[in-house]
Amino acid sequence: MVLILLAITTSIFEVSMANKDWSFGFNYTDWWSRFGNHQNKTQQEPRKIIVGGSEHWHFGYNYTDWAIKNGPFYLNDTLVFKYDAPNATSFPHSVYLFPNFGSFLNCDVKKAKMVANPKQGEGEGFEFVLKRWQPYYFACGERNGFHCNNGNMKFAVMPMFRPFWPWP
Repeated sequence: MVLILLAITTSIFEVSMANKDWSFGFNYTDWWSRFGNHQNKTQQEPRKIIVGGSEHWHFGYNYTDWAIKNGPFYLNDTLVFKYDAPNATSFPHSVYLFPNFGSFLNCDVKKAKMVANPKQGEGEGFEFVLKRWQPYYFACGERNGFHCNNGNMKFAVMPMFRPFWPWP
């Protein structure tokens, strides 16, 4: 079980880093400005990230793909879940946090914890801060996991430690 969790965590990390344009070549002319100037060696500020971007949190959008394209996520970043309050023309949404990969994969809402109810996503949205270095598994738990299973309303993130200086 530990090996499976390690493999999953590693996979999430690798996928979140796959689309980044990392420059590992060493540029001697730029060395002093990056590493010698200690005034620029400040830690970057945590970000507020709207889940789904302009699409917000709704049925039928691929949030796993969104998370891969918008990573990496860092410790103390805030995920903002925005969704409409339930009304006569839309289905309600919520945010659940799953305790492990198995319950997330199966959309087992009974083992998950509701962190935002259907009304908390309206307006400025519900904010969730990534406070720990651990995988986080999110999904919509409405209709006993139907939105999670059939509407792609689920994603996982593994926050990384923030670098002490801006990457190129």
